[in-house]
Amino acid sequence: MRTVRRSALIDRPIPEPSALPRRAPLPAHHPDPVLDVVVPVYNEESGLEPCVRRLHAHLCETFPYAFRITIADNASTDGTPRIAARLAAELPGTDWIRLDEKGRGRALYTAWSRSRAPVLAYLDVDLSTDLAALLPLVAPLISGHSDIAIGTRLARGSRVVRGPKREIISRCYNGLLRSTLAVGFSDAQCGFKAVRRDVAERLLPLVKDREWFFDTELLVIAERAGLRIHEVPVDWVDDPDSRVHILSTALADLRGMARLGRALACGRLPLTALRRSGGDLDGQLPPGLARQLVRFAAVGAASTLCYLLLYTVLRPATGAQAANALALLASAIANTAANRRLTFGVRGRGGALRHHLKGLAAFLVGLALTSGSLAVLHHSAPGAGRRIELVTLIAANLAATLLRFLLLRAWVFPARRTTGPSAP
Repeated sequence: MRTVRRSALIDRPIPEPSALPRRAPLPAHHPDPVLDVVVPVYNEESGLEPCVRRLHAHLCETFPYAFRITIADNASTDGTPRIAARLAAELPGTDWIRLDEKGRGRALYTAWSRSRAPVLAYLDVDLSTDLAALLPLVAPLISGHSDIAIGTRLARGSRVVRGPKREIISRCYNGLLRSTLAVGFSDAQCGFKAVRRDVAERLLPLVKDREWFFDTELLVIAERAGLRIHEVPVDWVDDPDSRVHILSTALADLRGMARLGRALACGRLPLTALRRSGGDLDGQLPPGLARQLVRFAAVGAASTLCYLLLYTVLRPATGAQAANALALLASAIANTAANRRLTFGVRGRGGALRHHLKGLAAFLVGLALTSGSLAVLHHSAPGAGRRIELVTLIAANLAATLLRFLLLRAWVFPARRTTGPSAP
């Protein structure tokens, strides 16, 4: 057992890391533990022993490599340390550490920082997630396919049993992440994750949160750096004895989103240096924000010219509002197809119908802005000529274009992720 005190957890300055090497599979005969599963606990004297014994038995029966279980005690005040010490003495491959402060992120940061296993994982002590998903979770990391793996309760193949309150909160939280930080992963807070150690060594110094936002911050930074995140649909049953304080946790998460958003917007994180060297096919990944803006602007300019041409042709026969709607609809369909291929790098027919339906929703926003502008113009200046109409439409389209880009980037074509076969 090792006690970790506050002085050992002082944030280190953010380094300027070199690029990550190309992923490689672990050898079939690895002499040391390949997997280190961390179980963070706080005052879990009643549930700790059955959890660890069940996890240990499952790994002995199903995991083909050597493993370690690390119990990370977050300053428990009940009998948890005594039980953890006994389990570490009785069960081969079991260890425990004790921290003098609470915080799930703090426990994971500490346990993962000191581990030498090439694959690091964690799961919640209540074992809400079915352990049958543990091997599918870590297999892509062992094989060298992915950098991080997460369990998701929101994929099509997942089976989840929980009350409506927690279901709504979870979906709202992940929806907020997608809309504000444009994430591609589906479930940030499922307590069932794994990461390759070489990736963790680069990411952990960048993650500032030591509480519940730790998972989200790590995933957002990893995704923005272009690292591959694998998702595994899980069977998950809610623990009615959960000790998470929903309101305080939600407020802390909102503060974490704001802080992380500012850091990303200001370029304070060395994301480029975290990319794999010679590994993934960069040309097949969606371009970064700057390149997306350039390509979106080029597509938008062409779409606007087509829109104005169609409007001018249709206006005499249909009237202003109908011509605006028809021209905008035609240009919106072409715009979505062009942005799908050129701006966001999406190829093939997979998801095309969904993308176009979402693109039409963005079209309705543009239609509301342009039609509203025309209505205001005709009401305030009934005798306005065609030139004034075109100038008004161009100004309204500029505002609609900016909003459309944000919708396309965050909702229609979010950053792509690697998912398991059952994921949507």
